[in-house]
Amino acid sequence: MTDLLPQRLDRAVAAGRQTLAVNEAVVSKLIEVGGSFAVNLTIALLILIATLFAARWGAGVARRTLSRTRAFRHDPTVVGFAAQIVRVIIIIIGLIAVLQRLGVQTTSIIAVLGAASLAVGLALQGTLSNVAAGVMLLILRPYRVGDVVDIGGAVGSVQKLDLFTTQLSNANNHKIVVPNSKVLGDVITNLSGQKTRRIEIKFTVGYGENLADARRVLLAVATLHDKVLKEPEPWSGVTNLLDSAVEITLHAWVASSDWWQVQADLFQAGKEALDEAGIEIPFPHQVAVPYGEDTVVPVLAVRAGEQETSGNS
Repeated sequence: MTDLLPQRLDRAVAAGRQTLAVNEAVVSKLIEVGGSFAVNLTIALLILIATLFAARWGAGVARRTLSRTRAFRHDPTVVGFAAQIVRVIIIIIGLIAVLQRLGVQTTSIIAVLGAASLAVGLALQGTLSNVAAGVMLLILRPYRVGDVVDIGGAVGSVQKLDLFTTQLSNANNHKIVVPNSKVLGDVITNLSGQKTRRIEIKFTVGYGENLADARRVLLAVATLHDKVLKEPEPWSGVTNLLDSAVEITLHAWVASSDWWQVQADLFQAGKEALDEAGIEIPFPHQVAVPYGEDTVVPVLAVRAGEQETSGNS
């Protein structure tokens, strides 16, 4: 028994030394892996920060370069869209570099994304359609930043065109955001797409008035306004016979930027000129035509009789 005790002690000491050596190796390996991961994580964060700065710098360079180009110098729509594209591309490249630094196999990710492209396309078909529509709007150029447009009943000045939406600002300074796919699929009316616009105002005069005099008065009002263009000349004519009035339409051409104010001026000046010339601007009348003095009384009597009969029953 005494001989076995030293042997057992030797075995226990050897096992303890072996366990300690394994633990030291594991701790050393963990420290090495943790240190390597910390270094890679720090480098990845630095790459991400550098990517964000590079994206902003690249977008600024693209904006300045296109602003100096003669073809795009006066077109902020293309300039802003191109700057955003450059920004997105730089960010994507930076994120790929970050993933590679963290040990993620980007080739595997690309393969998985390629296999799942159908599902991603179906899930993001609305977003992708907005991107495609934004590219088509940039190519077709139905409007530019600063134009006043009517898109599906939403009227406003174009403030921004990006990858997904078109932003408008209406006369009340409300921000209107319209998805690009809806813009491309709806009717677009560019109210400031042309240099000149026609004002059309419909006045009404009484049937007993001299129509030639009314037309001359309205033409004089348009001709005397300094913002109304001489070519094409203002025009007025009878355009409809209404129930209680004759409709006279006034046409006047102005610069697109003057349309709102000149229209308001012609409305006011036309009404005042017709009043000064003694030409009546009628309003709807209701005429009571007598059909007999006892018409109402029998109806009331019948209704009263019906009530009395129904009450007795």
